[in-house]
Amino acid sequence: MTLGLVAALAGLALLDSTSIGTLFIPIWLMLTPGRVRLGRFAVYLGTITVFYFVVGVLIVLGASKLVGHLDGPVALWGQLVLGVVLFALSFRFDGKKKPDTGKWRNRISADGSAAALAGVALLAGVVELATMLPYLGAIGMMSAADLRPAQIGVLLAGYCLVMIMPAVVLLGARLALRDRLDRFLTRLSTWFAEKGASTTGWVLGIAGFLVARDAIGRLF
Repeated sequence: MTLGLVAALAGLALLDSTSIGTLFIPIWLMLTPGRVRLGRFAVYLGTITVFYFVVGVLIVLGASKLVGHLDGPVALWGQLVLGVVLFALSFRFDGKKKPDTGKWRNRISADGSAAALAGVALLAGVVELATMLPYLGAIGMMSAADLRPAQIGVLLAGYCLVMIMPAVVLLGARLALRDRLDRFLTRLSTWFAEKGASTTGWVLGIAGFLVARDAIGRLF
């Protein structure tokens, strides 16, 4: 395990932290009328974090078996191709197309139960499976790095924690500043509603660059 690998994974985790499930639904929870209910917030973030971790473990198990049948350079070339594909896909996201945020905000109403909120977290995770490409890139990097299972487990857990850290920081600020932060949170929410697709493109482009750069650094 190298410092460069850890830094690249941290960068990918921060990119993943800008998704609707890991940042903007938590923001909408903070903007729900009334006092911020920490229990509901913890249920949501805990559920989506565990979901990402379990999915990561399952993917790593499959990827490890595949990489085990490949020579080191072959796996790294595969990682390089993945990075290039991610970068190319970033150009397909239309910045003029706005995400449908209304349906998500309706699902996290203030009177919803904890079980319902956990269901929203799972649904958000499932919906994002198709776009969790930075996470897949990170898993590819771990699988190609010849790490021990315990190291991969620690890295996956760390990745998931970094991924929710911006939401936790915003929650701390919301509790400290109370309603004074609402304007900022509302502006973030509005910005996402208008620029969500464009942001996804940038996330994929940066993720592709990081994944490809790591492969090139170990190939040449």
